[in-house]
Amino acid sequence: MSKKPNFEIEDIGAKLDVIHTDIKAFIEDSNRHQLESILAFVRSEYTTVLENHLVANIEMGLSKNMVKNCERMEQCKSVFTDLLQKNAALIKQPHVDVKLIDSKRVEIKTLGDVMPYDKCETCLSEVSDLLETQIDLMQSLKVYETNADKEQDISDVKSESMVNDVLEPLCNITRFDILKAVSSQPMSFSSLSKLTGLRGGNLFFHLQKLLDSRMIIQQHERGDYMITGKGFRLMEETTEMYSIFVHDNS
Repeated sequence: MSKKPNFEIEDIGAKLDVIHTDIKAFIEDSNRHQLESILAFVRSEYTTVLENHLVANIEMGLSKNMVKNCERMEQCKSVFTDLLQKNAALIKQPHVDVKLIDSKRVEIKTLGDVMPYDKCETCLSEVSDLLETQIDLMQSLKVYETNADKEQDISDVKSESMVNDVLEPLCNITRFDILKAVSSQPMSFSSLSKLTGLRGGNLFFHLQKLLDSRMIIQQHERGDYMITGKGFRLMEETTEMYSIFVHDNS
């Protein structure tokens, strides 16, 4: 049996490591203009590599996490793969409209409404997770941006959501250190364990907080952890706030 697919996936992984190294170098000593420049470079030079990575992730995720021994598995897998591959191809666009992404989410929900078995929820959940991973990558590259990126009046902020989804996950030294680390490159559980000095369930507690708030994602089960578009924007804004406060107190 040919080993070419494995070589291709390894090649994709190697190229992604180069991308993360480039981004790390710019983030460590950059302003917003420089960051926009490197993102523009990544979009122009690496979108095909990133699309290939997303397509490989589709096959891996569906094969591993769809319900086995189901007579509809191959039929459904074909439909899911087509939907997700078309969405992955959007990463090569200069801009992805919010309505288009919303339509993809609606499409998955519509599929759920016509699925015949309770166990179908397992497969749809995997499809939804894969879609959101793709969307998070688009947001990180600023190909896709939502209205949440626009300025909002203070009176419109929902206090409970702000505390639960932003402040509470962020305002912890361990979780903040994790976010700083994955802002520059994906990191494994063992690497984060060495960084934080925590093991097992103690570390997983903090990672789950960040996963639940969608500040980080895990590439696949037992895979590396990486920051999302939301998490990266929060770290940018937090760093900017910190700079202002340090300057005011100096």
